Amino acid sequence: MTHAHEEEVLARIAKGLVYTESEAAFQAPRRRTEQIFEYNHTPPSETEKRRSLLVEIFGSVGERTVLLPPFHAGFGSHVHIGDDFFGNVNLTFVDDVDIRIGDGVMIAPSVTLTTTGHPVHPSRRVDFGRFSEPIVIEDKVWIGSNVVVLPGVRIGYGSVIGAGSVVSRSIPPMTVAVGTPCRVVRAITDEDLTTRAAGY
Repeated sequence: MTHAHEEEVLARIAKGLVYTESEAAFQAPRRRTEQIFEYNHTPPSETEKRRSLLVEIFGSVGERTVLLPPFHAGFGSHVHIGDDFFGNVNLTFVDDVDIRIGDGVMIAPSVTLTTTGHPVHPSRRVDFGRFSEPIVIEDKVWIGSNVVVLPGVRIGYGSVIGAGSVVSRSIPPMTVAVGTPCRVVRAITDEDLTTRAAGY
């Protein structure tokens, strides 16, 4: 594949258009599968090694990051994480394009953040035809267990996503959103400073 053809494929990916596995094969060196495997098998006591592996794996990673193994990523190098991040077990990044996570974000067990989907018509899924759109999770977001965040979604500052939700559209800041598909059920207000739970 020529450099010009690679640039054409990257331009299509950036526009959210369909591309195939073969067309995107030149991106394989950006995958961090070996380092992810090593991280997932590193003893909890080896905190410095875990930190150095995260720096190798992710496109960028902030300070005081906690990511409990195992986690999974298609690339790893397309993930950008801010400061004071907590990710619980079985977090999956389908990061064919960028996933950007702000500061102070908390993610519960078994969450999937997927930038990639597939066309509905089977003839367009030949050679694993797919499209990809970035995900953005702003500062101070809390995502509950077993949530799936789909391509192109932005979750606004301070919002809470209830357990088991499928987030197929962007969520505004400072709201509680739940369900399949995920919908805003209420705003987060100062009254929540005195309560224990989301209370939706």
